Amino acid sequence: MNLLGKKWVLFTINVIGNHGTVRFTDLSRELQGISQSTLAWILKNLEHTDIIERKSFAEIPPRVEYSLTRKGSELRKALVPLLFWAAKQDDYSKKVEKCDQNQYVRVNII
Repeated sequence: MNLLGKKWVLFTINVIGNHGTVRFTDLSRELQGISQSTLAWILKNLEHTDIIERKSFAEIPPRVEYSLTRKGSELRKALVPLLFWAAKQDDYSKKVEKCDQNQYVRVNII
């Protein structure tokens, strides 16, 4: 619970779940406003708690991909109703028409 209460953690889990597999730069781009050090810290801790899996590829340049574990997928399923509720409270539908959609976290049900 301490980890889940940190800023950006729930959004990070959601973005990884939206994509299935995602790279660090893609996460950083979608989570506008997060610092690289914060994102690295979150990913390290999510991996340590078995919520995400980190897969490294021995390529030049090096490639690392992140995906949800089974435990992470179960957690995300529990989070989706909360994210929908929060978007509704923010009057999400009206803001989307006026603002760049990338400012909001998408929730894709997979």
